[in-house]
Amino acid sequence: MANAIYPKWKAALLQNLADSDLDGSGTTGVYAALYDVGAGGAYDAADEFYTDLSAGIVGTPVEIGATKSYTNGVFDGADVTFTAVTGAQCEAVVIYRRNAGANTTWRLVAYLDTNITNLPVTPNGGDITVAWNASGIFAL
Repeated sequence: MANAIYPKWKAALLQNLADSDLDGSGTTGVYAALYDVGAGGAYDAADEFYTDLSAGIVGTPVEIGATKSYTNGVFDGADVTFTAVTGAQCEAVVIYRRNAGANTTWRLVAYLDTNITNLPVTPNGGDITVAWNASGIFAL
């Protein structure tokens, strides 16, 4: 599978629906999660919320913090480090947008499995740093 932007997020963005923007932080921030395809299933354009993929999440998701940028339609941010990761092989990173509500309302944004430095990886209890592509995390 190549990198993809979730169609349901694009539709929410176009309709200016709640929790579709990517400029929040903390409880309304943008997060990255390591993803095990074997446990959670392959990319599916019908997936919409975090709970659609939660079975495949490995380790603790990390916020793409205050360094986010939005230049010429490209979303970017600082590389992220997942700490003390254990579990199954991680073949992808999932980007999602949290809100103050339940994880059944956290919108999936992007599924990334190509051009990500250090992926795929098999966790060994150490830290895993994901280095985004030099041209940005994704472009619209």
